[in-house]
Amino acid sequence: MDQQRILVILLNFRTPEMTLQSAEAALRELQGLPGELLIIDNGSGDGSFDKIHAAAQARGWLDSNRVRVIASPVNGGFGAGMNIGLSTGLADGSAPEFYYLLNSDAFVQGDTIRTLRDFLLERPGAGLAGSFVRGTDGEPHRTAFRFPSIAGEFEASARTGIFTRLLKPWVVAMEMPQAEVQVDWTAGASLMIRREAIEAAGGFDETFFLYFEETDLCRRAARAGWRTHYVPASEVAHIGSASTGKKGWQRTPQYWFDSRLHYFVKNHGRAYAAAATLARISGGLIYGVRRLIQNKPQADPPHFLRDLCLHSLRAVLAPRRLPPSETRLPSPFAKEQK
Repeated sequence: MDQQRILVILLNFRTPEMTLQSAEAALRELQGLPGELLIIDNGSGDGSFDKIHAAAQARGWLDSNRVRVIASPVNGGFGAGMNIGLSTGLADGSAPEFYYLLNSDAFVQGDTIRTLRDFLLERPGAGLAGSFVRGTDGEPHRTAFRFPSIAGEFEASARTGIFTRLLKPWVVAMEMPQAEVQVDWTAGASLMIRREAIEAAGGFDETFFLYFEETDLCRRAARAGWRTHYVPASEVAHIGSASTGKKGWQRTPQYWFDSRLHYFVKNHGRAYAAAATLARISGGLIYGVRRLIQNKPQADPPHFLRDLCLHSLRAVLAPRRLPPSETRLPSPFAKEQK
């Protein structure tokens, strides 16, 4: 097919000015490429949609079908917002060959969009490709990951060199790859997806409000036979957590614990999820002792272990039973599920 079209999906939640900056960078890269930009306001409720729409109109972006601004009436989370874009498709109603997911606080650099698309074009078995991400201060962000596991949960909370060396094959955040490499999953801040791969995976599972949704998507794509790759030749500058405020969390929000538990239960079962939580708690206790003895810095938000224990206890005593409409994987590509 000559036209390898790209739909850039840019999700906004209460960051209209930043979203416009991200859109400008993406549009510069789309010049000369067959594709469109779809900006979705994810139920911000703060006038974001009106601000973005007015700015896009003033800049002449809406004069052609290459840029559209739409609104979700509710904020269903990252996956739900992206599913709206996946199901909306191109302006003519057709589906593109590639979807490019972009965070509102991520700014593409150079030929990132073309690089990711061409990478997938040249590798028929590759379904998803993510970028090298650096902070606006130049510091690299880790975006090449292994799937979470019991061993990975223990290592992540113990934060102790001997355990990291012993459990290296299970460390979730990989050491920064210098060249293209196949990974288990990569961050959704800058993620190119082949249409056939997202169709096979069925879109995002909207049970995840925030966090673990990309992990779960890449796992389902892998089960369907599609590989995920980290492509450092593509680059984005990323502020990070602009919508969620994660960097300044005083307490870990309920939705993080919910997403983590849902990921483990869904993919491994309740017994494995319980073991993973015990591993996380055990590692956290080890690091707590190190903090007392070696004056190590606080690494998790305040009361993290206590909140994790309470969340896990509630999950055992009163497991949440979701109705079928919530547990089903929403597929934007099946008409009966739209």
